[in-house]
Amino acid sequence: MKLIIKPISLTELKNISKNNFGNLVKAVVDIDKQVMVIDAEMHADEEKELLANGSTQFSLWGINLYPEFFNTDNFIEFDSMINLRPSQNNYSRGVGDVNIQKQIITIVSKLITEK
Repeated sequence: MKLIIKPISLTELKNISKNNFGNLVKAVVDIDKQVMVIDAEMHADEEKELLANGSTQFSLWGINLYPEFFNTDNFIEFDSMINLRPSQNNYSRGVGDVNIQKQIITIVSKLITEK
């Protein structure tokens, strides 16, 4: 697992994907702290890592990153079991709130760079 607080390159993300799932990297984004954890088999493990570092459950959202689709609409997939949160009116594995989606996109765009 890797806590991303400073930008990493797309090349590094591609290497991580090859070592795990081949075409994707699981990530959990903290929309308040504007950081994310990547490189684990399960979003729940990444979530646990962020919680241990002071994040709040309310701010954590699971996504999948597809490095081969960088700079396209298919780069970020909003899909994780940790996103099921009836208490936040999120009743699916996706991220139903468009404003939260935009925050996630902005954070990921700052933390993953082409070079």
